[in-house]
Amino acid sequence: MGETGPGFDGPRVERAVREILDALGVEGLEDTPGRVAGAYAHLFRGLREDPLRHLEVSFDEGARDLVLMRDVPFVALCEHHLLPMIGRAHVAYLPAGRVLGFSEIVRLVEGYAARPQLQERLTAQVADALHGGLGSRGSMVVAEAEHTCMAATGAWRPGTTAATSAARGIFEEDPARRAEVAAMLSTGS
Repeated sequence: MGETGPGFDGPRVERAVREILDALGVEGLEDTPGRVAGAYAHLFRGLREDPLRHLEVSFDEGARDLVLMRDVPFVALCEHHLLPMIGRAHVAYLPAGRVLGFSEIVRLVEGYAARPQLQERLTAQVADALHGGLGSRGSMVVAEAEHTCMAATGAWRPGTTAATSAARGIFEEDPARRAEVAAMLSTGS
């Protein structure tokens, strides 16, 4: 987990965590600042990469039929509280010839999730990348997540999930194509 690189100052994060613990009057936990720094290096790794680079691993197959990946897991830190939202994304696109490797779809979602994030933005960023970046005829992303910040602060009950969607291109324009994705997601086919 201890990823480092440009833009990440692990010792500074450790000092800041130590200061927070001191301000809270928490004693002991000597290893906690280092563990938090390591976790943050991993959880915020998307700040040090361009998720669009995952679109470079595509193949010109002349494909035009629907591609749907279901249940792509993600963990993102909500930018309001820096607490996790844990969810899954369902990602669909209609190729205009080029297809993306399935593992690259997972990496694309992870790349946008691994930064301070809003679920609405994450959903839109993945849809925009597949439509504009890959050049698909359309993309649609549905994300579902439990927001631990809401559960922990009492404003929401644990187990409650939020769902967001973003449609681009043909999925934005054609309700029948949007319904096709929704039907595949609801039936599991």
